[in-house]
This record gives sequence, C-alpha cells and structure tokens, in this order.
Amino acid sequence: MPIFAYKALSASGGVQTGEVDAADRPEALRVLDRRGLQPVSLKESASGTVSAAKKKSKNEPGPKPAPRSAAARDNKAKEADNTPEGPLKIKRAEVIMFTEELSDMLGAGLQLEPALQSMENRQELGGLKEVASRIRQLVRDGMNFSTALKRVSPSFGPLYCSLAAAGEASGALDTILKRQAHYLKTLSELQARLILALIYPAFLVLAGIGVAVVFVTVLIPQLTKLIESTPGGKLPAPIKFMMMAADGVKAYWYVILILIVAAGLFFKAWKDNPDNRMTWDSFKLRAPMIGPVVASRFYVQFLETMANLAGNGLPLLRALELSRDATQNLALRGQLNVVIDQVGDGRAFSKALIRTGAFPPLLIDMVSVGEQTGKLDMSLRRAAERYDKELDKSLSRIMALIMPTILIIMASLIGTMAYLMITAIFQTIKNLQH
Repeated sequence: MPIFAYKALSASGGVQTGEVDAADRPEALRVLDRRGLQPVSLKESASGTVSAAKKKSKNEPGPKPAPRSAAARDNKAKEADNTPEGPLKIKRAEVIMFTEELSDMLGAGLQLEPALQSMENRQELGGLKEVASRIRQLVRDGMNFSTALKRVSPSFGPLYCSLAAAGEASGALDTILKRQAHYLKTLSELQARLILALIYPAFLVLAGIGVAVVFVTVLIPQLTKLIESTPGGKLPAPIKFMMMAADGVKAYWYVILILIVAAGLFFKAWKDNPDNRMTWDSFKLRAPMIGPVVASRFYVQFLETMANLAGNGLPLLRALELSRDATQNLALRGQLNVVIDQVGDGRAFSKALIRTGAFPPLLIDMVSVGEQTGKLDMSLRRAAERYDKELDKSLSRIMALIMPTILIIMASLIGTMAYLMITAIFQTIKNLQH
C-alpha cells in the first residue's frame, strides 16, 4: 500500500508532519480528516513504498495480520457511504441558505474548504450537511468549486455554477455568492408575492366559472324550454350558439381534455428542443409585458457580474466571456458574442455595445463614462442599481394590472350571459303581448 507524507494543521493550530498508509490520495485525505488534521501538503512517499515492497519480499515468516475488528469494518463502511454517489436535489430555500452561509464565512476570511467543513459540522443545516460534505471532498481532491456544485446537485442550476466559476476566476467568490443569494431571495419573494396577489383573482375566476356553468347547464336550458313552449317564441342566435357549445362540451369533454394535455406536452417538447431555443428566447424578449422584465433582469445580472469581475482586476475580455457563460438566454448570449468579437479586435467596450443595437442608450452612456474616468466597475455597479429599480417597477406594474384585468374579463363574461338571458326574456314577453 502506498505511503503518503503529509504536512497538516492540527485543531490547536500547530503544524504536524508524518506519514499515512492509504490506497490513494483521496483515501489519505479522508484519513487525515478523521484525525482532525487540515492538510497543507500531501505527497506520495516513494521510499515508503519501496521499503514496504522490500519487507514483503523477505522470506522470513512474519506474524499473520490480525483479523479486522468490527469497529474497523464499520469505519470502512461508513467511509464508503460518505463517497459521492449520485446527485442530490435540494429545495430553493436550502440553496439560498447554503449560499448565504458560505458567502458569510468566505467574507469573514475563511478559506473554501474550512468553510465547507464548518457547514458540514453544523447540526441545524439538515440535508445541506451532505451537500457540503460532498462538495468539500471534491474540492479537496482538486476539483473547481463550480464543477463540484454541478456534479453534486442539479438544484444549483447552470446560472449559479457559471457565476461561481466567474467568482473563482476573479477571486471574488464571496461577493458573487452574496449577490446570487440576494437574487435568489428576490426571486423567491417575487414568487411569494405573485402567489399572494393571485389568490383573490383565482377565487374570482373559480366563482366566474361556477356561475358560467350554472348559466349554461341550468338557467339557459330552462329559459330555452320556456321560450320554445311559448307561441311564436324564438331563441336569439347567441343563446343557440351557447347551447350548441355546451352540448358539444358535455358530449366530448374527454376529447377536449386530451387535446389540451397533448397541446401542453407538444409545446413543452418544442420549447425544450435545442433547435427551437433561440426562437423561444427571442420571443420572450419581444413578448409584451414579459419582454421588458426579461431584458431588465439580464441587464442587472450582466452589469453586476461585470462590475465584480472588472473590480477584481480581471481583463475585460475574460470578464465578458464569463458574463456570457452566465447568460442563459441564447439571443442575448449571441449579442454578447458580438461584443466579445468587437472587443477582441480592439474596439472600445461602449462602441461594441452600440454596434450590437441590443443595449439601451443609458447603459451605453454609463459604460462610456466609466471608460473615460477609469472607474468602469463603479459605473457598471451604478447602472446595475438603476436597472434593478426599473425591474422592481416593471414587476410592480405587472402585478398591479393582474387584478383589474381579471375583473374586466369576468365581468364581461358574466355580463354577456346575463344580457343574453334578459334579452331573450324580454323578447318572449313581447311575443306573448302580440
């Protein structure tokens, strides 16, 4: 078995050196971890391997190895259980908690692996302890933090992993994670506000559907029988159409349900097809009400990421490449590819933004000011704050329009049915008078 020479920090802060027998480097790291040692360096000792081989080649009979104890077998089984096996799925609230905890510890000056180990030892984190443990093992074995995130859990998502890679490259991982935690909390609060705002309209919609069903299945058929039994009674054309539609729904409701489900599945398959992603992403940017929100969210994310990367001394071209990798919308990513090509050819950042035609003049002006003053990161951060406020206004405007829109639709539906019934009744009365 190979022998590894190590230099490690003990729990008391002292430096210890020595050797450890292990099958490979990850197992040696796990042995040191169980001893409470934080490795500084770990190298395989060639002399130890050679001496072990010489001892093994001697003809002198040695004592037989003692059988492994039950405790040793349990430790070996426990160690095997701790090895990363499959991806873990965690909730969004747990992702936010993980991000906040890690960013706070990194911001306090802790290195990445000790910070993950601290999270692993926390009792109140629940399932996040397993996530932190797996990520720490991969990071300790030499893997990048962003790659470890992607391998351990799909719940972090490609945007999160790309931003983590940008933070690693710029040395501002704590800042990037803090902003990502803010973004995830904002998104979660927005969804909670949206659900809360939709509760009352949902009751209105259900009440309106119930009233419409009563009209179509009870009131209108009774009115139809009354009119048809009246001499000279004639049904208005809209009521005839409604009755035909109601009869069709009663007879073929299962077919309609199957068609609706099939249409939903077909749309999802079309949207998830890589060949159609560009079309769908472009449509989201042009869609009324939704388009400005998607664009504003991109501007905020792009400007914040660029400000962090540029502020930590990363070259502009590399910062643009990392920001592009953190962009999920293919249409916007194509625009950033144009900007990267222009900047790579020596054009100024602001001029490259102008040539794409996809960025607003205010953003370009603030970038130009940053280039002229030599404080590009500050200008980008101020622009991000401005577009963040614009995003909040757009979301508030959309949520404020939901209620009156639903009220108008339901009032129009119920009002139309009531008008048709009252018109039919008056027409029947008029025919009776004649």
